[in-house]
Amino acid sequence: MDKTEKINALYSIIADLTSAEECKLLFDDLCTNKEVEKMAERLYAAKLLLSGKTYNQVIAETDISSATLSRVSRCVQYGEGYNRLLKK
Repeated sequence: MDKTEKINALYSIIADLTSAEECKLLFDDLCTNKEVEKMAERLYAAKLLLSGKTYNQVIAETDISSATLSRVSRCVQYGEGYNRLLKK
């Protein structure tokens, strides 16, 4: 199985989850607590940006570096994932 197939298999498993509890159990097995915290922090930063907060306000409210916030901001502006997730 090549890298792309492995990644797609991961996406399929995540897409098949039916509850937050199932998701928590999977992420607890796959990721460290710090990795999950960082992903959650990025989603929260995206939500703040989408709500109109400035970079400085987001950095002050989160534990995110300016480099990471810049990547999150690009994804918020040009990507589809954050916008789709944060509409929930």
